[in-house]
Amino acid sequence: MELIPSFSVDHTKIIPGIFVSRVDTLGEYKITTYDVRVTRPNVEPAVDAAAMHTLEHIIATYLRNDPEWKEQIIYWGPMGCLTGFYLILKGTHEPKDISGLLINAFKSVEETETVPGALPVNCGNYAMHNLSFAKWYARKFAAYLSENKNDPKIFEYPKSERLVTEDGRSFFDS
Repeated sequence: MELIPSFSVDHTKIIPGIFVSRVDTLGEYKITTYDVRVTRPNVEPAVDAAAMHTLEHIIATYLRNDPEWKEQIIYWGPMGCLTGFYLILKGTHEPKDISGLLINAFKSVEETETVPGALPVNCGNYAMHNLSFAKWYARKFAAYLSENKNDPKIFEYPKSERLVTEDGRSFFDS
């Protein structure tokens, strides 16, 4: 079985930032998956599950209502490792080109008084939210993106080293 692209990223070197995870072609359309990494994997603690859930609700709502971007949003959701999110957009954009959108999305969390869709009829785990902690993570990440917006490292995906044998077999370090 082939290793999927997200497992070929060197998680010992990745830092918080916005990275292109993959670009797929569906007919005549390009679809881009972005890795929006909020914490440094295996170095910083994962994002609290209730805060992550709250960030998912608030930012998904923000993105799907942004007048400039809403037609391009396909998906916003958490990574299983709870260190970030996946954003899937129609088209191809450089990570730096969507950084303003994400800074504004994370800043919008600070202004939120109630979590959208946090009712039993709307959410499969409506009681698992933490707005205060979500605001803390959002404030921290928005400030980090703003402070580092000219640093190319927060937009460049580190790849795992691969050993390739003489007969062409690849071995991954993960």
